[in-house]
Amino acid sequence: MGADPSGHKELIGLWDGYRESEQSWKELLRDLQSRGLEYGPALAIGDGALGFWKALRHVYGQSRWQRCWVHKTANVLDKLPKALQPQAKQRLQAIWMAPDRQRAEMAFDLFVATYEGTYPKAAECLAQDREVLLTFYDFPAEHWGHIRTTNPIESTFATVRLRTNKTRGCLSRTTMLAMVFKLYQSAAKRWHRLRAAHYLTEVMQGMAFKDGLRVEQNAA
Repeated sequence: MGADPSGHKELIGLWDGYRESEQSWKELLRDLQSRGLEYGPALAIGDGALGFWKALRHVYGQSRWQRCWVHKTANVLDKLPKALQPQAKQRLQAIWMAPDRQRAEMAFDLFVATYEGTYPKAAECLAQDREVLLTFYDFPAEHWGHIRTTNPIESTFATVRLRTNKTRGCLSRTTMLAMVFKLYQSAAKRWHRLRAAHYLTEVMQGMAFKDGLRVEQNAA
């Protein structure tokens, strides 16, 4: 999924592959490249699938990374007792909902310090992706709600998965891809437009942002 200059989200690539393999992701990204996406995204958002990140490094090495907070939250909570999960979830929300990177870093440190002694796996699960979880602070604040998670594509994929599971084994590869494409086309009508679309051009041109605000260049 990508967005055009006016902020409308569009499905830009669809490929069938073997789970989360690097090769499958490379095929998708190379296809995008061959169709004109020469420079790739300024920011790529994804879950912990190693195949995607490895492929991205090879094809669009200049793209910055943002790990999905929804997936990361689920992974961290899975390593804690259920009785502690509600409070831990609030502590995680305090990180990505912080108004600036400094306060996010403070909340991050607090979470790690709170759980690393008794639940080291939960603390390590969060700490290992610290930098790529906070990348969004270097982009316009109006875009944060769109780029902190993969929810825009995941919510649609849930519907697609439900349909493909019911038709498994009944369709050819070509027919399956056509069906999935039509399902995404239908879902796209309900996708929300990216807020503050006028910032997209500035982002692609390399304009610097700090804590969601444009960094004005000093006059020479």
